[in-house]
Amino acid sequence: MEALIEELKKQIIEALNLEELTPEDIDADAPLFGDGLGLDSIDALELIVILDKKYGIRLSSPAEGKEIFKNVRSIAEYVQKARKK
Repeated sequence: MEALIEELKKQIIEALNLEELTPEDIDADAPLFGDGLGLDSIDALELIVILDKKYGIRLSSPAEGKEIFKNVRSIAEYVQKARKK
């Protein structure tokens, strides 16, 4: 799980051009949107693309994304569950 969290942090930094951050700067349990990392709806689309391209996971609804993209750990948990299906 920790390796997946680390991998996701790197992908988020790369996809969202957050070069000023390192994976260590991102708390796996901190919110990605709002007060946490401060991502917006455009960034959410990038996260959806990461899940699709890297893991072959497609979200069935935007509402589902809101729960999944709460923080890096919730994305990792979702990827793990979806991979097992």
